[in-house]
Amino acid sequence: MSDVVIVGAGPVGLFLACELGLAGCSVVVLERDPEPGSPWRTEPLGTRGMFATSLQGFHRRGMLDPLVKASGVHDELAADFGADGSSPIRGGVGHFAGMVLDPARVDLAALPFRLPSPAPDFALTSLDAVEAVLSERAAELGVEIRRGVTVSDVAQDGEGVVVRAGERAYPARWVVGCDGGRSVVRRLAGFAFVGTEPRFTGYTMVATLADPEKLRPGITLTPTGMYLRMDTTGHVGMVDFDGGAFDRTHQPTRDHLQTVLRRVSGTDVTLDEVHLASSFTDRAMQTTSYRRGRVLLAGDAAHIHSPLGGQGLNTGLGDAANLGWKLAATVRGHAPDGLLDTYTRERHPVGARVLDWSRAQVSAMAPGPHGRALQGVIRDLLGTRDGTTYVYGRLSGWATRHDLGSDHPLVGRNTPDFRLADGTCLADLMHDGRGVVLDFSAELHLRDAATGWQRRLRYVAGAAEDDLGLGAVLVRPDGIVAWADGRDIDRQAFERAAGEWFGPAES
Repeated sequence: MSDVVIVGAGPVGLFLACELGLAGCSVVVLERDPEPGSPWRTEPLGTRGMFATSLQGFHRRGMLDPLVKASGVHDELAADFGADGSSPIRGGVGHFAGMVLDPARVDLAALPFRLPSPAPDFALTSLDAVEAVLSERAAELGVEIRRGVTVSDVAQDGEGVVVRAGERAYPARWVVGCDGGRSVVRRLAGFAFVGTEPRFTGYTMVATLADPEKLRPGITLTPTGMYLRMDTTGHVGMVDFDGGAFDRTHQPTRDHLQTVLRRVSGTDVTLDEVHLASSFTDRAMQTTSYRRGRVLLAGDAAHIHSPLGGQGLNTGLGDAANLGWKLAATVRGHAPDGLLDTYTRERHPVGARVLDWSRAQVSAMAPGPHGRALQGVIRDLLGTRDGTTYVYGRLSGWATRHDLGSDHPLVGRNTPDFRLADGTCLADLMHDGRGVVLDFSAELHLRDAATGWQRRLRYVAGAAEDDLGLGAVLVRPDGIVAWADGRDIDRQAFERAAGEWFGPAES
């Protein structure tokens, strides 16, 4: 029996597998596709934007350099904030409802508790590159990945779960569905899935245009929808506000795609050849809980929405990071009571906000006077430094804060990458998956207290180049700040926080 079976070998499932493997859990990943690297996961259709919190997650596990290398990230594709955190962003940083953000208008100083870091705040990559890096790391950690496996049943009792694929059974103590928006695990395990129905059908394709000059490059909002054209890759996308009427069980034909493209663009553009094409909608749905007994969900299996805005990959990686260390602690037997239940409590609100973010963009893109009026207001807001910074804060993850029951404004946020006086970054201290106690006090206030959790927490003392006015900080393995205090450190408050997240101290 495995400790954990993960269904789905996409970025979310593989990141979770690495987190569990790092903690010493036995993990089997089941993937339906027989081979990695399909055309849907490579450039251009597999291109994705990764934002700060996701890139920091790779940085904390020592996988940032391999990811950058696999992604072919160059200066024009990565945001470089400079050593002092004040230089303008280079490259694109996303959009809201097709209205592209101007990097020069992002007020970096206004982003909560952000410090300069070797990890960029934005980079373009592909699903294939992310999966290649994670697959290699998973193999190093002893994770078993089985491809060409189609799950047909999930049955659980109080002791474990059995996943069946044809005649083969895969017993485990826990199962996590990371198998995408049409999750088989979600359906078989009986999760409630609720939300809103679609207003549009979207299409993405690699195509050859007879007359590409008839379409503007980049993202263009039109009176009837939106289209996207990328000069260098042949990537064409469009959004048609038809109420989601296209039957996604059918492959869109060239004639259908050309008809829609002409209607949406308001031109007589001609598609010479369509090499690859698929459709999607803005259906926005979420499970009411991310756990049912011994079955859990992460990523698109737990929440689906329009892919516009690039939030799906980043939200899913956040799910995996949050769940990984909590499930590992549960498997290893040292989790405090209720730790695993905090996964839904923390990540469900994040998913709900992403769904609303998607719905707001759809409303702003909608044809007609109401949509045009919203676009005008949003363009005015994006013309300001505050408006652009607000949107970028939401996209990048810097504005995300989990409610951990503390009034301290840093608690619940993604940790700043504190740099110690010797040049060591906080992320460098987290490669082994343990939490970290940073004690900036000259008196080493927390040295003795932290020894009670030395197997689960790394204690590091020393001055920081910029300690943000803090005396000490406790960082969970997922990079979320669990406790922070000022110069007058409250040792008992630290011990309560450490016990709440990491279990009783060892004698």
